[in-house]
Amino acid sequence: MSIKECFDALLGNGSAAQVRIIRNIRIPRVLAALIAGAGLSVSGLIMQTNLNNPMASPATLGVSNAAVFGANLSIIAFAGGFLSTGNNLSSYTTGANPYSTSLMAFIFSTISIVVILGLCRLRSFRPGVVVLAGVAIGSVWTAATTILQFYATDVGLSAAVIWTFGDLGRATYKTDIIMAIVVVVGITVFIITSWRLNALLSGDAAAKSIGVNVNTLRFISMLIASMITAVCVSFLGMIGFVGIICPHVIKKILGQDHRVSIPGAALSGSILLLLADTLSRSMGNGSALPVGAITSMLGAPFFLIIILFRKEGRS
Repeated sequence: MSIKECFDALLGNGSAAQVRIIRNIRIPRVLAALIAGAGLSVSGLIMQTNLNNPMASPATLGVSNAAVFGANLSIIAFAGGFLSTGNNLSSYTTGANPYSTSLMAFIFSTISIVVILGLCRLRSFRPGVVVLAGVAIGSVWTAATTILQFYATDVGLSAAVIWTFGDLGRATYKTDIIMAIVVVVGITVFIITSWRLNALLSGDAAAKSIGVNVNTLRFISMLIASMITAVCVSFLGMIGFVGIICPHVIKKILGQDHRVSIPGAALSGSILLLLADTLSRSMGNGSALPVGAITSMLGAPFFLIIILFRKEGRS
């Protein structure tokens, strides 16, 4: 399709196939990239601030691991009914409900968030406690997913593994609206509390000295960041490294002030995920590669650059 044909289809003047491609396939996918990219990037920025750890990410609390388990449980046992339909693919396509899969992924993500924040609440909100609790709970979800997949049939296992690939192609207008509401509300709350987050950068003692309730701020901000991640992951699958790459770049360019870095992280996350999605469709030779694979390919060299840069700085 030429650029003119794309604009005509966008306005509803093209052929039925062109209008369907642009309005029902491309636009929801682009919107999903913009919304999820912004949400994951800002969530990563807030996690790094709260935990005082530059390697923290939206998945620090085991949210992604829990979502994968929930989706696997739905696909293997419930939504597709693989325990009764076996390898009958037609039975799967009849019984599977993508919204039930997303709902199960979100429910287990929420359970993981509540458990970890509850444990940290009992042991105070020290950043080290949060990270260790996230690693431990995340490992439990991963082990449970492995056991579940071991008993799955071939079709069930294939469908479950495919779900874990971060894929914007499964986005619809309905899922975009749900993600947009959660992301916009979350980012708005972060912008309103940006001065408190700035105080947190100076340390807990300094923040408390100017009247910031550090434990409450950590609890609320990490809860909202985790919920944003849970919603995005439950609809789109695992999309890694967006919440690490973008906050690092923005803090280097714009500084640590959250009044500037939060909007900057949202914009950079949207751009990165949109470019990654474009690259995934260009490399697929007629079919789109999982966008999560592209962001991971970008993230690994970025980690190496950070490591090398830090070694040079210390020497």
